[in-house]
Amino acid sequence: MAATLSGCGSESGSGDVTLKLVAADYGTGAENSSEKYWTGVAQKFEAANPGIDVDVSVYSWKDVDRKVAEMVKAGRAPDIAQIGAYADYAKADKLYTSDEMLAIRTESNFLPSLIEAGEVDGSLYGLPFVASTRLLFYNKGLFSKAGIDAPQTWDDIRRNAAALKARGVKYPFALPLGQEESQAETLMWLLSGGGGYTDDVGNYDIDSPANIATFEWLRDDLVGKKLTGPVAPGELDRATAFKAFTDGEVGMLNGHPTLMQEAEKKGVDVGMVPLPGAEGPTKGSMGVADWMMGFKQNGHRVEIGKFLDFAYSDENVLAFADQYDLLPVTGTASAAMEADDKHKPLQAFLAALPNSQLYPFGKTSWAQASEAIKENIGSAVEPNGNPESVLGSIATRAREAESAE
Repeated sequence: MAATLSGCGSESGSGDVTLKLVAADYGTGAENSSEKYWTGVAQKFEAANPGIDVDVSVYSWKDVDRKVAEMVKAGRAPDIAQIGAYADYAKADKLYTSDEMLAIRTESNFLPSLIEAGEVDGSLYGLPFVASTRLLFYNKGLFSKAGIDAPQTWDDIRRNAAALKARGVKYPFALPLGQEESQAETLMWLLSGGGGYTDDVGNYDIDSPANIATFEWLRDDLVGKKLTGPVAPGELDRATAFKAFTDGEVGMLNGHPTLMQEAEKKGVDVGMVPLPGAEGPTKGSMGVADWMMGFKQNGHRVEIGKFLDFAYSDENVLAFADQYDLLPVTGTASAAMEADDKHKPLQAFLAALPNSQLYPFGKTSWAQASEAIKENIGSAVEPNGNPESVLGSIATRAREAESAE
């Protein structure tokens, strides 16, 4: 879907300027399409900034990254893009840095953990746009019937899952390691086991001893004991697992704010706790962020900065987060959400954001590493799976991709 708000204009320095903005659609249909949000923001900005028009195009997540890539390849880069990745464009010197565009008050307001994820070689190119964290969800009704409490450790998960299975729950613990989003499920488990995708200095460490031990536990203590339901984890996609949770067929799974909303709409009494770890609750959650960036091609640096300063006002940031049950990426908007009781359902996710760990977005090799995880990680927890071999193979592909950057 594309919405053109203003069609005419010329380059900077020769009168009026038209900014081309391409954004992703977070809605589920015409009623809550992100087109409405960006239309409103652009119209307010234009009213406050005579001489700068905004031409907005909104595309589905399935298409938006490809659309921007095609535009850049054809020499018609947008001025601003709000998409899922920025590193390739930053490495190719196609983007402005944040300090070339933003007012100091805007740049300094981003949450520190998100700034780090948006940097390439020490400069901020990917401006965080919206964020989310993950918690462990459980069905309070099923837990009550089984006489069990919310889990805090892996052993609790195993015991609870066994109790749920004994009561006939279809998916005691849903473990979606299918190709849809297994890179997210994997990272949550690696963090809960004291590992992650990278080491302390940012090098890939996918086959670390801690990560191998985590997947050996999953293979032996969860999957091996038939506590993950009728579909093999490597064949279970997130969408299927989430639907089963909203249908009341799942005891536990890792989830995000949108799932909370959907489950409660269908009458599921949802409990949420920090991700259980090997010894206790995980100190840091997994975080997810999407990105905003400014392209150099059209030379509209000043105008891009004005629009972004406007877009990152608390009013606009909170309006978007409200509409889609997501988390704001700025300190002032986060504080406002934390202080407002109407946001109470999101506050547990918000509390997890400052200590969250994100994918290594600043690596152009991450796209290939992520694909390797999606294609292979499910085999690590099969009955005769070899986590050391599977993680080693993924790590090799990731390091080879990084060395080719």
